[in-house]
Amino acid sequence: MPFVISDECVACGSCVDSCPNGAIVEGEERFEITEDCVDCGACVDACPVNAIKET
Repeated sequence: MPFVISDECVACGSCVDSCPNGAIVEGEERFEITEDCVDCGACVDACPVNAIKET
């Protein structure tokens, strides 16, 4: 999984709505990307604070 959600996440949920595979879930402090991620990158463009980075 080449994408991670950084501490810059403001938990707005935009990434969740953009994920076609349902691979983003709410974590304790921010959203997290699960192993169901298919590396499409849709979440990267949806994030308004650029908190999703490629590893």
